[in-house]
Amino acid sequence: MSPDDYCQQKAAQSGSSFYYSFLFLPVERRRAITALYAFCREVDDTVDDCTDESVARTKLMWWRKEIAAMLAGNPTHPVTQALQPHLLTYGLDGKHLQAIIDGMEMDLNQTRYLDYPGLKQYCWHVAGVVGILSASIFGVTQPQTLQFAEKLGLAFQLTNIIRDVGEDGRKGRIYLPVNELQQFGVTAADILNARYSDNFVNLMRFQVARAQQAYDEAFALLPKQDRRAQRPGLMMAAIYRALLSEIERDGFHVLNQRISLTPIRKLWLAWKTYVRG
Repeated sequence: MSPDDYCQQKAAQSGSSFYYSFLFLPVERRRAITALYAFCREVDDTVDDCTDESVARTKLMWWRKEIAAMLAGNPTHPVTQALQPHLLTYGLDGKHLQAIIDGMEMDLNQTRYLDYPGLKQYCWHVAGVVGILSASIFGVTQPQTLQFAEKLGLAFQLTNIIRDVGEDGRKGRIYLPVNELQQFGVTAADILNARYSDNFVNLMRFQVARAQQAYDEAFALLPKQDRRAQRPGLMMAAIYRALLSEIERDGFHVLNQRISLTPIRKLWLAWKTYVRG
């Protein structure tokens, strides 16, 4: 199996909404973004799938060294072998790749965030940086486009947090800020024990409104010169906003189930956004 095939398989198996937006890209850009996505999945799985914290830290350190090896032209992993040819072409910064690992390491260091500014810092590492790298691959001619991508990454991560409240809780993690739990009268025990209430619904309405605002702010930043190139990001946004609407229609029952869209609906939303340009 070639490095590109490895990354393609990694992306396809994930079932992620991001995969559907890659399908509409030219071949070289699709290879680059698929390799980047596979890298993100590899380092994320290092933390999520490892039950021994010391082993997870050791693996993340290995990935840090592997990034350095890739930048020096000597990658050894299929993902870095696939990504390395695209570094110069699309101006991908090794510091941003290291920042993603910093975000994964944050999951080993803390399971709560006191307030939204603290959560935003985490979101920047695990999603904002990914947005910047992705936009660079899609095509950027205006500096403001990177601001759009960073804000869109935040919106995506806020959506993930809303969708995965129950799943994260079962892992002992709560990404909803502590002061907001207190504001709406929801305790950490309510989340960890999947106790559904009117207070929880009100809390989630607040979270959805903030995520939707982040999408609106991101779109306002996108220069018209780069709108066509950044269609993959807009496709992902269409899928994620539809997911938020689905969660809301379902009454925010995210504590004991993972609400998702069907593959055909994701593909339809991606295609519709592509056609509209």
